[in-house]
Amino acid sequence: MPILTRIKPSAYHDSITLMQTAAALLDMPGIRDAAVVMGTAANHEIVAGAGLLTPEAAASGPDDLVIIVKADDDAAGQAALAKAEEILSRRAERTEGTAMRPKSLAAAIAAEPGANLAVISVAGRYAAQEARTAIEGGLHILLFSDNVPLEEEISLKELAANKGLLCMGPDAGTAIINGVALGFANAVPRGSIGLVSAAGTGLQGVTSGIARRGAGVSQAIGTGGRDLSEAVGGKMMLQGLRMLQEDPKTEVIVLISKPPAPAVAQKVLAAITKAKSTIVCFLGADPGAIEKAGALPATTLTQAATIAAALATGGNYCEVLMGLEDFSQDLIPLAEAERRKLAPDQRTLRGLFVGGTFCYEAQLLLKNLPEPVYSNAPLAKENRLGAGTKGHTIIDFGEDEYTQGRPHPMIDPTLRNRRIVQEAHDPSVAVILLDFVLGYGSHDDPAGAAVDAIHEAQRTAKEAGRDLIFIASVCGTEADPQRLSAQEARLRNVGVIVMPDNASAARLAGLITQGLDEA
Repeated sequence: MPILTRIKPSAYHDSITLMQTAAALLDMPGIRDAAVVMGTAANHEIVAGAGLLTPEAAASGPDDLVIIVKADDDAAGQAALAKAEEILSRRAERTEGTAMRPKSLAAAIAAEPGANLAVISVAGRYAAQEARTAIEGGLHILLFSDNVPLEEEISLKELAANKGLLCMGPDAGTAIINGVALGFANAVPRGSIGLVSAAGTGLQGVTSGIARRGAGVSQAIGTGGRDLSEAVGGKMMLQGLRMLQEDPKTEVIVLISKPPAPAVAQKVLAAITKAKSTIVCFLGADPGAIEKAGALPATTLTQAATIAAALATGGNYCEVLMGLEDFSQDLIPLAEAERRKLAPDQRTLRGLFVGGTFCYEAQLLLKNLPEPVYSNAPLAKENRLGAGTKGHTIIDFGEDEYTQGRPHPMIDPTLRNRRIVQEAHDPSVAVILLDFVLGYGSHDDPAGAAVDAIHEAQRTAKEAGRDLIFIASVCGTEADPQRLSAQEARLRNVGVIVMPDNASAARLAGLITQGLDEA
């Protein structure tokens, strides 16, 4: 198979644009693999790891755009290269204007003296320097870059906090600031609920849930996943919390994270005041400790969104919780009906996730199954997944092992789609649990991209005399470019059970599977 390369000197594009372009090439006939990257040394290493590094790509510099395709033949490869140039040219035309296009961050700051926020998306080894320049220039930053050393993150956040600024990230993929969606974010209305989150898809889940319940968002601040580690100490969650407490447009506050380091959790809870209602969704945390701090605990992302929306619109907290409990009970008859469709040997659950927080939340809700749930991002070390699958398995396709040299699965679902088909060949599999994440930066049609794989899996199971239960949730809103109702309809049309949120999808999958274990 030929590997074709095209180098475009001094042709910078942001990382999301490059990932989206690579994903579009992978959808083309005859294309086996593709990389669209800037020619940095770090990207050379990643591309080499994927087996795509050609001599031309290896000679590229950090300011060069590199397009590489592995194709069935030269014709398919050339078509893909032309398609990449077409996509990138269209993107460039949309950003062209009469305004000056600065060549450096310092020049941009000089050209836009009224700006107060910079989005930084460069290779990790260069990101800290650019972030420091922005903070010293008086700018809040969203540091989209990953692979930033921990010591640099600590230093940057100390600098930002001392200046009363936000350092969102590194690896902060989601934020909504003054109504502007940054990174992977959803279209939600303005309102009175402010959020600070160390979990990107967690922030998407809660903000989308708030919008679907008729409320709106004042600010949604993403801190980066390491912020609540013992080393970083929650510097930006504390900074974001202080800013929301002082913001006159924020009436309700929501804090979101996977479990913080215990000392950091105490520090954050101690900073909560009773001046504004505060909901804390630290997934897996002790609700009692949160209540003692004067906050309202939420055990799921949906619960956090529901409570926040109720408080913002004059609803009753207790009634909200009762409604959520009633809905969970309503899942039992559905689970029993689905269970009756399965063959005796079908007993296992496979969760295939693009959202890391959704993957974590699902494991929490399934941890009481009689058999352990294994994962590449497990709740406990003893449940770490080795090669292949065994028993109940939940996979986060956003982990590094699946994204090195490839776009994030929210942009390019190719690897997950392959796994959907693969799981259908396992006669033990009863349920396949999926999440779909809409919004800016995500795939143009996430549900549509999975339809062929779901069809093939269903056909494989049927030919073997089995049914295969697909359960899914879609994170997003009607205002998102992909439109929530349209995405849900595409899934229902191919026989997928679509639940209103990740938590209910995981609960339904658990009820079906637990019944099989008990049979």
